[in-house]
Amino acid sequence: MKTYKYPSALTIAGFDGSGGAGIQADIKTFSALGCYATSVLTALPVQNTTGVKNIFPIPYQAVSEQIDSIFEDIFPDAVKIGMVHTPELVETIVSGLQKYPKTPLVFDPVMVATSGHKLIEDETIKTIVEKLFPLADVITPNMDEAAVLAKMKVESLDDMKKAGEKIMNLGCKSVLMKGGHLKTDKITSLYFAEDGQVHSYEFEKFSTNNTHGSGCTLSSAIASFLARGKNLLEAVKLGQDFAHNAINYGKDVKTGEGNGPLNHFFNPQKLIKNELE
Repeated sequence: MKTYKYPSALTIAGFDGSGGAGIQADIKTFSALGCYATSVLTALPVQNTTGVKNIFPIPYQAVSEQIDSIFEDIFPDAVKIGMVHTPELVETIVSGLQKYPKTPLVFDPVMVATSGHKLIEDETIKTIVEKLFPLADVITPNMDEAAVLAKMKVESLDDMKKAGEKIMNLGCKSVLMKGGHLKTDKITSLYFAEDGQVHSYEFEKFSTNNTHGSGCTLSSAIASFLARGKNLLEAVKLGQDFAHNAINYGKDVKTGEGNGPLNHFFNPQKLIKNELE
């Protein structure tokens, strides 16, 4: 007799064979936080810790059918979306998710590489803002991505506040602005909630280059806590705590020759079993 179910979380994102970012980071995060992980592959990058070598696209029909296949069988309690690199991919994902408007959705708007180069074209950004932002319960831009979205320089905490207000005016329900690039002793992030309140969070800054996949990890941690039944404000706080600890516990480990991964399993939880209703 089946009497339990796992909280399930779905990631819609690209592949990372080196295991630090993308779908791999998301699955590790979901698993470490006691959720059952499912995934939809959107792209096949060839990459390692030193960078992306090539990107092979996944057919849009394959993405669409993957979404339908997961939802019809293992209905997710929350969804995380990572990098979407073409307008057609945005529209494919939106078309698939519009059928399930009550499912909590976290979107990590990956737009700028660590080197500062834009990863996606303006037309894709326009489609993301128009079609994906209204569906997402929270988006999680870093300062570089916020600069692209707000069309202004974002270099200070004051800049973050102004940019956050501008991004909220684009039609977002809420925005978590990550301050990891602040040139300060502490990292400050700002959460612009749907009710108009702005919540500030402060974290210790670590000296490490092991931050590959930190944005993926944060957004999937928020999705994990939403899947576990936390409200959005709680999930945003707990998700940041998890990502911060994952960086801390992996800061002194050498994995590869470039930017190393986080330690997602610093305190792994068993799969949570909720009683079936």
